[in-house]
Amino acid sequence: MSAVAMSAVAAAAYLHHMELTSADPARLAEFYDRVMQMRAEKLGADRWICRGADRTLLVSKGRDKALGFAAFACRDAEALDGLRLYVEGHKGVIEKSPSPLFDDRAFAARDPEGNAIVFGLAKTPAGESSRDIRGPLQHITFGSTDLVPMEKFYAETLGMALTDRVKDANGRMTTCFVRSTHEHHTVGMFLKPEAGLDHHSYEAGEWTTIRDWGDHLGQLHEPIVWGPGRHGPGNNLFIFIKDPDGNMVEISAEIEYVRDRPVKEWKHEPYTLNSWGPAIMRI
Repeated sequence: MSAVAMSAVAAAAYLHHMELTSADPARLAEFYDRVMQMRAEKLGADRWICRGADRTLLVSKGRDKALGFAAFACRDAEALDGLRLYVEGHKGVIEKSPSPLFDDRAFAARDPEGNAIVFGLAKTPAGESSRDIRGPLQHITFGSTDLVPMEKFYAETLGMALTDRVKDANGRMTTCFVRSTHEHHTVGMFLKPEAGLDHHSYEAGEWTTIRDWGDHLGQLHEPIVWGPGRHGPGNNLFIFIKDPDGNMVEISAEIEYVRDRPVKEWKHEPYTLNSWGPAIMRI
């Protein structure tokens, strides 16, 4: 039976793992082991894997504060084949997958800012269940110097569903969010002076679990750099920390579940990013 083209939403693609690059990958891996409860193991001379409960991160030698790739697992082989056809049919350029955690059917496509987005089938679960604090890897966000082609790539070429946009007083789009699951966003994009990784996020599920993360961070003397607060788009509660390279890491809870609804538009202001007060404005 031949494959049928299938969007990222139809393929139920979810963020399974990602790779950060660092000038000091051992130091970065130690941070995610100690702070984010992701046991670090060496994969080679310059690569580490960090695994916790439903969260997996690769760390490789390279430039600080840079993304190697973001990898999304599809529901099954039929969905993966269908998504490849969909991307090809929407003028996406297929590349070889760089991920060692997906099998050889995986493929990658680059967005207009050069970020490698990988789709594949998981060889193993995203992380072992344990008594670690809950926090599955949930979404990734990018800074972009031009959001229009970025939105088009994720919404049209990959077939993710647009949920919300933020616009300034002149009608310029400053933020947009897309999803490939029932959660409000799988990928977010912010207008910034420079393109690159903005932050990645772990979904704690409930507000009381953010409390548990806060207690854990306090015991380690790891400061919360933003929050607690509540986003407007997504309605999720959050705290943010920074890793040793300066990457922003979000711990989120109670993100909006979306089935079918119109795209919402929000005003570009601090209270959109944090309805409780202070916000980190990208522009």
